[in-house]
Amino acid sequence: MSFKQFSRRFGALAGGGLLMNSSSAWAELGLNMTRGVTSISRAAYDLHMLIFWICVLIGLVVFGVMFYSMYHHRKSKGVVPAQFHESTTVEIVWTVVPMLILIGMAVPATRALIAMEDTSNADMTITVTGYQWKWKYDYLDEGVSFFSTSSTPRAQIVNDQEKGENYLLEVDNPVVVPVGKKIRFLTTAADVIHAWWVPDLGWKRDAIPGFINESWATIEEPGIYRGQCAELCGKDHGFMPVVVVAKTEEDYQAWLSEQKASAGAAAASADREWTLEELMSKGESVYGTACAACHLPTGEGMGDMFPALKGSPVTTAGPVEEHIATVLKGRTGTAMAAFATQLDDVDLAAVVTYTRNAWGNDTGQLVQPSQIESLR
Repeated sequence: MSFKQFSRRFGALAGGGLLMNSSSAWAELGLNMTRGVTSISRAAYDLHMLIFWICVLIGLVVFGVMFYSMYHHRKSKGVVPAQFHESTTVEIVWTVVPMLILIGMAVPATRALIAMEDTSNADMTITVTGYQWKWKYDYLDEGVSFFSTSSTPRAQIVNDQEKGENYLLEVDNPVVVPVGKKIRFLTTAADVIHAWWVPDLGWKRDAIPGFINESWATIEEPGIYRGQCAELCGKDHGFMPVVVVAKTEEDYQAWLSEQKASAGAAAASADREWTLEELMSKGESVYGTACAACHLPTGEGMGDMFPALKGSPVTTAGPVEEHIATVLKGRTGTAMAAFATQLDDVDLAAVVTYTRNAWGNDTGQLVQPSQIESLR
């Protein structure tokens, strides 16, 4: 075992895992930092271990001198304390040594921070926008855009089902990137402050409305890397995961082609007439992803903050145009968000149709995508 390997393992133990003696426990213990799959994450990890060992060494020296002095110069041995003060040598030593230690820590730390902020010469750019409670990804160089929402079944969240392996860390549309490419991430938010965090990438960035923060990553190994929002952004903050899938260049290009084809098919589907059965089926899926967290799967809502849709005048008696306007633009001064930029015409038509006919509302009314387009 090399010294570096020994230092990593001992560092994890020193963090509190002294009772763990199984080799399989290293991955499960999770006390040390994630080393990650990017050069930045490894630089942060190595810097962390360097500072850790410096602190260990300082602790050993300081406490070693203290314990040695207390034991060998104790009163019971008849030791008489030395009477001296204003030692120029001592003052120089305890000034110069800490200064050298700080310089030794500052140089690699500064080097790592400068590298972390260098987003120049990127091969591709992805904009990450935080919404309550989902992420939107725009591939600026490819014209691909989609929302990514937690795909953990509601039954697991309410403990009606056994929780899966990736509970609350799984999404319907992961971020797909190629390995070996420098990717620039532009992070912002559409409503409140979020934070985009994937431990394996070695950094996290606040997503702040009205601001754009830059970051970058070059993922060297294909795989699936999971993270989550690291900012307390509201009621469902814990249901806002991030999943990054790194693929080979060939597989990435195949995925990109599929995304563009899907976008073309979605645009074509907005031009045709949908049946009530089709809209209800799609609307149930859209509602479960975009609306159920607040209004509940049963449509019964949660008090005044998230009013019921079941039997609501908005979904049963009110004009359908008013219903559509509420979904498109939200309601000022309430928790109702605007979905005009979050859902396309087909999804909006489907979810409005669904809420006007589900849970016994049974208005028989359906909304076509063309109606949504005309009211935008």
